[in-house]
Amino acid sequence: MITGDIRSQIDRIWDAFWSGGISNPLEVIEQITYLLFLRRLDDLHTLEENKANRLKQPMARRIFPEGKDAKGRPYEDFRWSRLKHLAPAEMFKVVGEHVFPFLREGLARQLGNGDSTYAHHMKDARFTIPTPALLAKVVDMLDHVPMEDRDTKGDIYEYMLGKIATAGQNGQFRTPRHIIRLMVELTVPQPKDVICDPACGTAGFLVAAGEYLRERHSDLLHDRKLREHFHHRMFHGFDFDNTMLRIGSMNMLLHGVENPDIRYRDSLAQDHAGEEEKYTLVLANPPFAGSLDYENTAKDLLQIVKTKKTELLFLALFLRLLKPGGRAAVIVPDGVLFGSSKAHKELRRILVEDQKLEAVVSLPGGVFKPYAGVSTAILVFTKTNSGGTDTVWFYDVEADGWSLDDKRTPLLAEDKLGPVPKTPLTKDEHAKNNLPDVLARWAERAGSERERPRTAQSFCVPKADIAAQGYDLSLNRYKEIVHEAVDYPPPKEILAELWKLEEEIQRGMKELDGMLR
Repeated sequence: MITGDIRSQIDRIWDAFWSGGISNPLEVIEQITYLLFLRRLDDLHTLEENKANRLKQPMARRIFPEGKDAKGRPYEDFRWSRLKHLAPAEMFKVVGEHVFPFLREGLARQLGNGDSTYAHHMKDARFTIPTPALLAKVVDMLDHVPMEDRDTKGDIYEYMLGKIATAGQNGQFRTPRHIIRLMVELTVPQPKDVICDPACGTAGFLVAAGEYLRERHSDLLHDRKLREHFHHRMFHGFDFDNTMLRIGSMNMLLHGVENPDIRYRDSLAQDHAGEEEKYTLVLANPPFAGSLDYENTAKDLLQIVKTKKTELLFLALFLRLLKPGGRAAVIVPDGVLFGSSKAHKELRRILVEDQKLEAVVSLPGGVFKPYAGVSTAILVFTKTNSGGTDTVWFYDVEADGWSLDDKRTPLLAEDKLGPVPKTPLTKDEHAKNNLPDVLARWAERAGSERERPRTAQSFCVPKADIAAQGYDLSLNRYKEIVHEAVDYPPPKEILAELWKLEEEIQRGMKELDGMLR
């Protein structure tokens, strides 16, 4: 985690943008992204220089080429280590007139890979910092933020992305990090997985999967083939918002992934011939914006389920993208679980009968506040094309560690939050954070969980019961309410008490009648 000192540094940078005239949080993130990227390029160039000096050989790869650009400025002047020492007016001119054209046009050539995700997304880079004073101030501030350590870089970027979620409607782009981590833990990514998020936004799911693999498979990057796979073929993200693509790409870079496949794609509208059965793991919280026109919907998705509902089309898409044996953990609105339309029922039938539906994890209604109070659930399933659902495991998450109001304040100390807290929770603390218990019980879904009564927080439901309910997947359809047992006296005693009460009433009536006379 980043320290309070680094947090305050980032806060000051953020405040500088706002007071300098840039108030759109996405634009702030974008401009910071470009500057951090420029700093990263200088670091990479310095590494190549040091390597060449050690080997006493020419540089194998120059990021900033020798010579001058078309306007006569030496490329060496574009480096962060040179820029930061320029006077504000000169810095502003170099960045606006030279550096950004280089990022847009020359970078792909210098990286030696025109398909590099970073080079590709820099094609649309725009410099919008309005004044030399603001640029100089931000460059100086960013230069003092420690970015040497990968974990620190990633945490800094995550902290900045968190500011999107506190700045208004743009919070829709960010699934809470602890919910993402829960879904990653449920699916247990492996070093040879090919992972996809078809609505990747800021790439939070892909980042979390990468961090999980680094933690659980520490030797991953020591194996040449696995390292190559990790950096170039494992991570795939689609989005149709170019700002999100640039931010997502930078997020991956700062978390140490060299060349993920982050690209423009309208997942519901485009044909998926080249993507069909390509991925072994899908992690996603796609937007559920309502309905699409049939004309704008990919025909291969309509072959699975005829509907205009985006939430159903995304589920159909996941089934299309997964290889047989591939698994998914995805967030869906509750309507998917119990919707009564033909398309709703058919998609649930496909998940239960044709694939292997493993879990329905019901989330509290406040998880996505303050932007949406809609109730959601995590579906966990494996694509088999031949069935395999035996029982479905249900868990009713009542608390995720944060308050469920618009403020979403933490209810526990930082080391006790999330699905894998650093410090074990007590029974009382479990009532404030159910996520570690979700993972503990998930691990027992083929064992002791089968014996739990349906009055418990988690339980298993046989496929036959689900089919009998028209494939309804809402937890409340199967959960049984505990009625507290009450010991009543024998009927004779109750009658005796009633007679006694009747006699007292009669006496009272007589006394009242006498007083009135």
